[in-house]
Amino acid sequence: MVKTRREFISLAVASGIALQFSAPVFAAASQRKTREKSAIPPVATVITQVFGDGIRATGLALYYPEPVDGAQLNIHDFTVTGRRITGIFTSESSDPAGRSSRGRYVIVQLSPEDKNAPLARKVPDNGKNNAGSGPGGPGKAGSVPVTDTVYPAPTLTYQQTGTLPLANGHTVAPEQTAEHSTAVNNLIVDDFRQLEFHDPKTDRHLKYNLFVPAGYTAERAWPLVLFMHDAGATSDVTRTTLYQGLGAVCWASPEDQAKRPCFVLAPQYDEIIADDDNQTSSMMETTINLIRHLSETYNIDSKRRYTTGQSGGCMMSIAMDIHYPGFFAASLLVAGQWDPAQVKPLASQNLWIVVSEDDAKAWPGENAIVAELEKYGAKITRAEWDGTWDAAQFRQAFNRMDTRHTPINYVTFRKGTVIPAGESTAGASGHRNTWRIAYTIEPLREWIFRQHL
Repeated sequence: MVKTRREFISLAVASGIALQFSAPVFAAASQRKTREKSAIPPVATVITQVFGDGIRATGLALYYPEPVDGAQLNIHDFTVTGRRITGIFTSESSDPAGRSSRGRYVIVQLSPEDKNAPLARKVPDNGKNNAGSGPGGPGKAGSVPVTDTVYPAPTLTYQQTGTLPLANGHTVAPEQTAEHSTAVNNLIVDDFRQLEFHDPKTDRHLKYNLFVPAGYTAERAWPLVLFMHDAGATSDVTRTTLYQGLGAVCWASPEDQAKRPCFVLAPQYDEIIADDDNQTSSMMETTINLIRHLSETYNIDSKRRYTTGQSGGCMMSIAMDIHYPGFFAASLLVAGQWDPAQVKPLASQNLWIVVSEDDAKAWPGENAIVAELEKYGAKITRAEWDGTWDAAQFRQAFNRMDTRHTPINYVTFRKGTVIPAGESTAGASGHRNTWRIAYTIEPLREWIFRQHL
């Protein structure tokens, strides 16, 4: 029997297995894979996952120099301070997808519903400009919001409290003291590259996140999805748009990529990009130019470019469809609004619109847009859905609409169905919770990818 896990790891080091103890940072996927291939993995890695309402710490991956027998693991063999353990298993890597009957990693699953599972934190603006903001709106296009949302690197305190069985028949004794995590594995998020584009036409700089499909080859053309975040995710930290919800990462999940491989582009705006006065910042042109730039670097299918966004990002999508008709093959518009007098170009485009009846501004705004498009002869299918439905129910409701084969589809979430039980209905709750749900509905993504120019 090896005395303790700490001594077990020390013994491995003395035997020539190098281990790396890194600072708690949000590590890139390439770095993580390099460490694991070179046999110098972190000892304890926090696992994070993005949900509709943001990123959460959902697990802990513990490394052992020798394979652990997964069949004999017990959730009572470990504790994680302030967190509920919901499951435990072995894996071949710090990714839970590597689950196996035995492995050098023990994956400790944590409840995403724990009070301290969410990582988002609000911070004051520290004197940032907020020109033009006022009650009921995010501010003027080009301005900077009053507050930022930040995502501190998560750390967890844990302890092996039970005897751990190794696959070779030996055991690892319980630890007498707690230890701390040393790295982070952000599922899907780490698969995006963080880059910056300088637009020579507008002289603007734009930070962005780019997911390149794993099987990319220039021998064929690939679709691209553009996701644009809401005003609440405005930040100069490039990954913020990936942390805040599913709008970008849902298209890059292993499940979606297996069915619908594509590029995913998620710009990170440090200013308001569209406002309630139907104005956009110069980032609209810069974003279009970025897509053109990427199309020169990669073989991107010009007939299968798609745009989506929530709130301000939805408004920017609408503005792009107005000013650049035919640039995108389809748009998924979530909780937005725009001047109905300007939307005539949308009448001939492929749109799937989603809004909540609890949204005091976007719901009447989208109603006005749809009514205007019908005046121009647009064929539109309307439906009222329930935000509490499960995946099967959303699928059934989608199928009923899809049989109409209309280029424009308009879904409203029934009043009172998007706001979680116990959450206040005041303010923008009905607005924000629309995209918490909308990007979980896979048939909407399927429909988008069926459209082409």
